[in-house]
Amino acid sequence: MKRLDTRSIQIKDVTIGSKHPILIQSMCNTKTEDIESTVKQILGLEAVGCDIIRVSVPSRQAAAAIKSIKAQIHIPIVADIHFDYRLAIASVENGADKIRINPGNIGSRERLKAVVDACVLHQIPIRVGVNSGSLEKYLLEKYGSPTAAALAESALNQVRLIEKLGYENLVVSIKASDVTKTLKAYQLFSKQKNYPLHIGITEAGTVFAGSIKSAVGLGILLSEGIGDTIRVSLTSDPIEEVKVAKEILKSLGLRKDGIEFISCPTCGRTNIDLISLAKAVEERCAHIKKPIKVAVMGCAVNGPGEAREADIGIAGGDGEGLIFKKGKIFKKVKEADLLEALLEEINALE
Repeated sequence: MKRLDTRSIQIKDVTIGSKHPILIQSMCNTKTEDIESTVKQILGLEAVGCDIIRVSVPSRQAAAAIKSIKAQIHIPIVADIHFDYRLAIASVENGADKIRINPGNIGSRERLKAVVDACVLHQIPIRVGVNSGSLEKYLLEKYGSPTAAALAESALNQVRLIEKLGYENLVVSIKASDVTKTLKAYQLFSKQKNYPLHIGITEAGTVFAGSIKSAVGLGILLSEGIGDTIRVSLTSDPIEEVKVAKEILKSLGLRKDGIEFISCPTCGRTNIDLISLAKAVEERCAHIKKPIKVAVMGCAVNGPGEAREADIGIAGGDGEGLIFKKGKIFKKVKEADLLEALLEEINALE
């Protein structure tokens, strides 16, 4: 899948841009000044595959906490700033690896310059973040509502403000909760500038609705080659965001680590408790990092044949099942022993 050409930007010890892997980002829902809780959450996110973490900085105390948090984690930390330019500067001085700002709500040109100067001094990138809920008043008057064109124009104008200050170490995000609006905004902007793009559908919803909305929106953008980092925004534990993001990338062949899980939807031919079995296999394999394709199929009809590309799999029978490798039957096992037998073979592949 060909990606849109974007420049390379360094964030701590990772690089983003079209010549590098697409990275997964999430955001802590802890109080940043609660260092212990924030570190604990970040370490948990690291364990499931988060590559970049963002934290809220609504106060001086939160900005100061970044230094202690950074010393205890292993991935880049991004400070999320709204309105107060002094918090952006304090975050940079306390070791943030990137800051996220909306230049339009930072204030005067002088305040924006102070933020840019701090980032220049510490050589960290700025993520220019535009959301449909915080568009400039003149753009709302011009377009009548936060349209895709308004979002793209806002992002372009804000990028140009920073470029005029002599800084191009930038990442850009343009988000709305409306999928089609988000798609069009990114498409419009990407024709004008080649900065790395952080993509997402903002305020997507709960795990169920938000995952579907994010998969549709991000899937389309990624298939068009747009996107260098992604976040799935869910009203849930941030770990769920990372899990869903990984599955989106894996479904498009853009990430290879961990289990790629195949399972059939069940039908009248199914004679084993396939639903419980599939859930158990998925849960027990969540820790695996090696790329392995695992299939859990309901019967011999759509077992080895339809899942012949799987590294390992099972096909249910009447009180028993077949274990197969690369479409070839390996052995027959009683239903009660299927889970452990399959897990044993999966572990042997690690």
